[in-house]
Amino acid sequence: MVLPLSGIKVIDFTGVQAGPSCTQMLAWFGADVLKIELPGKGDVTRQQLRDIPGKDGLYFTMLNSNKRSLELNTKTPEGKEILTKLLEQSDMLVENFAPGALERMGFDWDHVHKINPRLIYGTVKGFPENSPYGDLKTYEDIAQSAGGAASTTGLVEGSPLMSGAALGDSNTGMHLLIGLLAALLHREKTGEGQKVYMSMQDAVMNLCRMKLRDQQRLERNGELTEYPQYPHKPFGDTVPRGENASGSGVPGWMLKCKNWKTDPNDYVYVIFQPWGWENVCNVIGKPEWITDPKFATPDARIPHLFDVYAAVEAWTIDKDKHEVVEIMRKYEIPCGPVLTTKELLHDESLRANGSIVAVEHKERGTYYTVGCPPKFSAFTPTITASPLLGEHNEEVLLGLGYSKDQIASLREKKVI
Repeated sequence: MVLPLSGIKVIDFTGVQAGPSCTQMLAWFGADVLKIELPGKGDVTRQQLRDIPGKDGLYFTMLNSNKRSLELNTKTPEGKEILTKLLEQSDMLVENFAPGALERMGFDWDHVHKINPRLIYGTVKGFPENSPYGDLKTYEDIAQSAGGAASTTGLVEGSPLMSGAALGDSNTGMHLLIGLLAALLHREKTGEGQKVYMSMQDAVMNLCRMKLRDQQRLERNGELTEYPQYPHKPFGDTVPRGENASGSGVPGWMLKCKNWKTDPNDYVYVIFQPWGWENVCNVIGKPEWITDPKFATPDARIPHLFDVYAAVEAWTIDKDKHEVVEIMRKYEIPCGPVLTTKELLHDESLRANGSIVAVEHKERGTYYTVGCPPKFSAFTPTITASPLLGEHNEEVLLGLGYSKDQIASLREKKVI
């Protein structure tokens, strides 16, 4: 099977999640990804949130499959020499160090570009270049806060809330991946490498695009009719938290099902399309609402949406979420169950189609991870285990022309 990035060599100077999620996908697409790690320590996530004492944590294994690992102290002259040799024969370098770290190491973009003009230099930082926050060390929750997600998430009267989805980390990694692949195509046309700068704030803002849409609508009209505040509460000068509103012109809400008291996830989300209103009314036993002036049209329903939600919930409350979905799908009413992490992990259909994948690890045995999200007709990535720390030290250095004696000397000097 020919993979699209076969033959592409990537130096992976990333850690934790934003960078590794990107370089892992490059590896799934066939690139030879060499993860550079601090000798004796490695990526901090190897030791974080361990479920098996002394073994690499799932945090690391689920973000670093299909890679090789080289321990390298790049603060030493010998380490810098090895990195330079790697750069000379590589196609990409990807890093997500704190601002200025790689520059202090002596391998900023200008220097790397001189070493290898064809090399693509991918970098993840918290904020865009020249941002007043550019020196901040950024994590997931900081990115969600600074990118517009937190201020628009949560209850109307509550504090801002974080999303459980990695909007700041893995989302940024996927945005960087897009940029790197575009730069690779650009190099095919020009022969020249380039720097791809990806900020976590930019990545989060891109997913909050509709909230920026709503900010402009609010500034023009003073209200947002699809938000739960309308028409009962006045709007301020910024997009408010929308609770469980759908975030579009088509209303939707999270509704309780019969086991909600004992199962905090026995809920279903239902969307009310204008062209399917008759079906909704018939299913929930409110056929009179089809012609009732207060409910007959989308605009008429807006002031009474919570009456609609209450009526639908009175119908869902004696059924579990799966029963609700089975009935509503027959009437083409858009709805979906709240699926838990347990349900997803053990879903046989997700395992069958490669969305959840079992991986054999040399030390920890079998673990499960998310498979390659896009599914291709021409190839299917094979997901292999993440590397042990320094597992490929000798293999990489022999490939660079070092002898076994030289490798032993580098080990004694703690270069590797």
